[in-house]
Amino acid sequence: MSVQLWTYLLVGLTFGLYIAIAIWSRAASTKEFYVAGGGISPWANGLATAADWMSAASFISMAGLISFMGYDGSVYLMGWTGGYVLLALLLAPYLRKFGQFTVPDFVGERYYSKSARVVAVLCALLVSFTYVAGQMRGVGVVFSRFLEVDINTGVIIGMIIVLFYAVLGGMKGITYTQVAQFCVLIFAFMVPAIFISIQMTGNPIPQLGMGSQLNDGSGTYLLERLNGLSQELGFANYTEGSKSRIDVFAITLALMVGTAGLPHVIVRFFTVKRVRDARKSAGIALLCIALLYTTAPAVAVFARTNLIDTVNSKPYNTMPEWFKNWEATGLLQFDDKNQDGIIQYNASSQNELQVDRDIMVLANPEIADLPPWVVALVAAGGLAAALSTAAGLLLVISSSISHDLIKKVFRPDISEKGELWSARLAAALAVVVAGYFGINPPGFVAAVVALAFGGKLGRVMGPEHRATAYIQRVLGTDHAICAHDQSGKLIGVAGFKTYEGALVDGRLRDLAAVYGVVGAFWRAVLMALLVNDVDNERFLIDGLAVAPSVRGQGVGTALLHAIFEEARRQGYAEVRLEVAGSTHRARALYERLGFVPVTQVDMGLLRHIVGFASTTTMICRVV
Repeated sequence: MSVQLWTYLLVGLTFGLYIAIAIWSRAASTKEFYVAGGGISPWANGLATAADWMSAASFISMAGLISFMGYDGSVYLMGWTGGYVLLALLLAPYLRKFGQFTVPDFVGERYYSKSARVVAVLCALLVSFTYVAGQMRGVGVVFSRFLEVDINTGVIIGMIIVLFYAVLGGMKGITYTQVAQFCVLIFAFMVPAIFISIQMTGNPIPQLGMGSQLNDGSGTYLLERLNGLSQELGFANYTEGSKSRIDVFAITLALMVGTAGLPHVIVRFFTVKRVRDARKSAGIALLCIALLYTTAPAVAVFARTNLIDTVNSKPYNTMPEWFKNWEATGLLQFDDKNQDGIIQYNASSQNELQVDRDIMVLANPEIADLPPWVVALVAAGGLAAALSTAAGLLLVISSSISHDLIKKVFRPDISEKGELWSARLAAALAVVVAGYFGINPPGFVAAVVALAFGGKLGRVMGPEHRATAYIQRVLGTDHAICAHDQSGKLIGVAGFKTYEGALVDGRLRDLAAVYGVVGAFWRAVLMALLVNDVDNERFLIDGLAVAPSVRGQGVGTALLHAIFEEARRQGYAEVRLEVAGSTHRARALYERLGFVPVTQVDMGLLRHIVGFASTTTMICRVV
């Protein structure tokens, strides 16, 4: 059978299993709907917690990140695993001991305050809706590739499935469904890894295979070969990191603290009978999570090596079917710059292949030429990972509205039957809203320096009169080089950033003066995500804009040459800039002037907020 037929079969069987479990375990009371009656066994809760934790980000994106970042990607392994340990040791047992249904319930009772409860509800809703939009989008991407349907259609199919078992079963139905989803996703992740480990090294244990010798008789270790390939193509050495120790520590800590507070995972510890059971289920979940997280680096190494071997310096017309299939999704792009029909994949300006990191796990079995059923199994696993997390988040949203707002704040006298119906209606509404965001991912911000040109921050800094007022307030003209036409009209600006300032160098007080305290706070958080830091070795370009009416007439080139001269004047040998993934025209200009891409950062779920999938750091020597 073909990959598509196998995918229809396996996805259909797993979806049928999820629906059957939901019917069998449907909730009959509010306690069953919110916390599964508090009677889930430690083993079942441990497996369900693992499925809740291992979202599409863990299943699809983590190994993809590591495959491109190499050793530096270990911060995600340590941060996400450490976050769970933090949750299991310091939060879960004590929340369960307090005996409440939800996190806002705990906050409201602990601080004797309805206001605190409402704040906790708003935080839970904000986190959950932000996270669930990415999960629903992930469902759509998997459907679009393997079932050959539109991404939006895939999101709608996922909505229907989640709606069924989340609304009907509540936490009870979701828990037992997540047990099945964990079995599907871990089987789907491990089987290809084992196959490829045997194929490449002869070792059936992927974690050991990654460090073993290739079975081609050369005596070369797999990691040694990948290092050689990376160096040959101009990429960084795979097993050497570029981050300092303090960077690794800070990023790991941030990931730990952030993930420890995920509301859909915390609520799982309310579903067991005793505090002892909460601790036991936490340990079981940690073992299950470790199984996938320790395999992810091996999958990354296998996928990266096979990808390079398969595509680099090979004729485009000989590429296998998987290459054309992923090209059709736009997640794999080939641009034959020299028109020779040969794929050049390297770190230079002549690179002709753009690979989205998120395809590495999904495409890995196809790249390794594994049987069609294995390819289809990975699709079913990716869907299981996304749906399990989405269901947990939707239940948090539902319980926050029905229990924490309606029952505890607005209508304390509501009957149990009325509250149960409120919970189901809230879950249905949450599914619809999540699906809408999956189909129409929100885009608020692109880059701070684009304030002054291009309108990329219109949604964040608007309305226009306020954006103009803010720019006039903080514009650093001593960190700008301007281009004027013969009449003196401004036609282009290039900004640079130093330790003394930047082209647009506002503070929170400047934002507050224009937008008010509340408006300033959320704008500052969003802008801080994309601020580029200066360094001692390279001169940082902080933005470049040319008036639309004179583009293509050499204004941008002239501004960059002026920036080069300023860099040399200040004693720098190299110039650095960051390019958003979608600005192809700008990147082409930079490459013509000698800029070389050195690192690429995937925006992950933030792509739905910032409007682009990745940023690329480019360097140019000017001395």
